[in-house]
Amino acid sequence: MSATAETTPRHDWTLAEVRALFEQPFNDLLFQAQSVHRQHFDPNRVQVSTLLSIKTGACPEDCKYCPQSGHYNTGLDKEKLMEVQKVLEAAAEAKAIGSTRFCMGAAWKHPSAKDMPYVLEMVKGVKKLGLETCMTLGRLDQEQTQALAEAGLDYYNHNLDTSPEFYGNIITTRTYGERLQTLAYVREAGMKICSGGILGMGESLDDRAGLLIQLANLPEHPESVPINMLVKVKGTPLAEEKDVDPFDFIRTLAVARIMMPKSHVRLSAGREQMNEQMQALAFMAGANSIFYGEKLLTTANPQADKDMALFKRLGIKPEEREEHADEVHQAAIEQALVEQRDSRLFYNAASA
Repeated sequence: MSATAETTPRHDWTLAEVRALFEQPFNDLLFQAQSVHRQHFDPNRVQVSTLLSIKTGACPEDCKYCPQSGHYNTGLDKEKLMEVQKVLEAAAEAKAIGSTRFCMGAAWKHPSAKDMPYVLEMVKGVKKLGLETCMTLGRLDQEQTQALAEAGLDYYNHNLDTSPEFYGNIITTRTYGERLQTLAYVREAGMKICSGGILGMGESLDDRAGLLIQLANLPEHPESVPINMLVKVKGTPLAEEKDVDPFDFIRTLAVARIMMPKSHVRLSAGREQMNEQMQALAFMAGANSIFYGEKLLTTANPQADKDMALFKRLGIKPEEREEHADEVHQAAIEQALVEQRDSRLFYNAASA
């Protein structure tokens, strides 16, 4: 596929095709990803979310990357489910610093019946503040999924983490099929999906390709695709894993953008370890969403003022809420298409 060909979402990607994307020269891959990105998004707008841990630690899952797992001793203080009012106060603070989506995460295998009423009140309260709502609560059944949808939840986050082939090396307490079933329930209930994975867990290139294939070959692409860099935490089994090569990480973002052209690709966990140049490359590769604030559940994240300073240097502005910004986005996309056409003419002339 040429870098400037019109792109429509596909759901039939093969491993050979995805490997070929990864193996392109770096500049060619980024040019293709940026060209695809400009067909569907304003290239200088980034969606900004804030993530809050509403219940921390003592999770029964054994995810080898997670400091919240009750299987590992990471020194993390365990906390019960937060009071609804405290969650709403945190959401108001997030809105005040520019976030448009508020994500709430609980360290559960699945929500309990006694906790669901409080969770639903959190969704309703955050919604009233004018923020988009997102939750990650573990596995859901159909009844819980429907209740969240009726409460007004916009997004449900449920990461696949890695390829089906490598998954058993990382998690044994929940199957890949269960994760896919939860995503199916979320889609059936009419909510949007946030689902991605983690790089740096010892996976192969084929595993990274396999993760993206699983996401892109769903009946509908996830609206949000977080690509996380492993944050190594002492006490977890992955604490001594090798660092991800920065260019390999950027390649994965670019391939995700090409495979899921209309999804928001989120530069997620691990930004604290990335310098400004690497983050700028990530935006060039098609990343257009970040978590914003000083903490991601239990690990550090760049401070909000630092992010805004970088945005200013790059000429990037936070994206507005989707339902209030259709006309703005359409005008921006049309302008981006004109710029892409001009870029293509220049590129072709220079190559002639």
